[in-house]
Amino acid sequence: MKRIGIMTTGGDCSGLNTVLERVVSGATQRGWEVIGIRDGTDGLYSRPVMSVKLTPETLPIELARLSGSYLCNGRDGVMNFESAAACGKLDEFKQTLRAGLRSLELDTLIIVGGNGSLSLAWNNHDIYADVNLVCIPKTIDMDVPLTDNTVGFDTAVQQLVEFGDQILLTARSHHRWFVIQAMGRDVGSLALHAGVALGVDAILIPEIKFDMDTLVERVKNHWRDYGIIMVSEGVSVRGHSGQPADIISRALKAAGITNRALFPEHIQRAGDTVATDRILAASMADCALRAIENKETYVMTAMQDGACKTVALSEFFANGSILCDPHISGQQVSNAYVSPDDPLLTVAANMGTYIGETK
Repeated sequence: MKRIGIMTTGGDCSGLNTVLERVVSGATQRGWEVIGIRDGTDGLYSRPVMSVKLTPETLPIELARLSGSYLCNGRDGVMNFESAAACGKLDEFKQTLRAGLRSLELDTLIIVGGNGSLSLAWNNHDIYADVNLVCIPKTIDMDVPLTDNTVGFDTAVQQLVEFGDQILLTARSHHRWFVIQAMGRDVGSLALHAGVALGVDAILIPEIKFDMDTLVERVKNHWRDYGIIMVSEGVSVRGHSGQPADIISRALKAAGITNRALFPEHIQRAGDTVATDRILAASMADCALRAIENKETYVMTAMQDGACKTVALSEFFANGSILCDPHISGQQVSNAYVSPDDPLLTVAANMGTYIGETK
């Protein structure tokens, strides 16, 4: 009987519990045992390792729709990659993680994580030398190379759209503009998708430079005296520091335009998991279990052209923009960004949305 470990790492999002429940269901059908590692690497570093046996009884199907992670994603004050690197104990930290995995006597470990977690997995092979490793990409940022979608993204878009729908009503009532700052770190996918769904008047993302004067003039001369500007948190404004929504809001105010800056923040990582995310989670869980049957290791599940398949972690890493990890000295991370050929950019521009200086 195979003994499978699974943990959720990095930031939380909707769809994690769907992945967990589908992995447990599929493993149970195969007669395999599933061990959940609590709090990601925090739980793996703890002694004894913080783990729980997962069964259809301990993880009932009605929990699958809920946001967050049944296993939790980590806690403050515990040694992690960032703190270990900062205090010069990274090798010791990695050895402790490997010993923790060895103590669980696993055949395979499934990591459900974002591009940071998957990059760390690729860069630190020695931790997983005693197990097969299969990764499932999840993130609201949609910054994982080689997959068309990530678990949690669609629900985050829906959460942001619902927020914007309500804001638009009060915007009209008070003849007011709102600058909504979306999450996404250095990538504009979340702002772009939610902005197109809402039909906002401007979508500002890190991948495309914009001109503040042009933006202000477009708003000032708009046929409506209310609306929404969607800005990704990763946008930088030359000569300014601080939150981009605040910077844009001040520029609009200086031009006599009534407006407010809004920060939906962590509601974008919450909400009952939408159907498309549940389908994606189920597909990736099934793909991961098939990979285990085929004795694959160091692979990531990926949705490509409507089909879920595995790709080598080496390919995931090599196909992104490789940068130094901003939080962990000596580590690298592979990012995917909004392509200049993304058809949604054309859709937005054709609908009259200002998306920056694209020429």
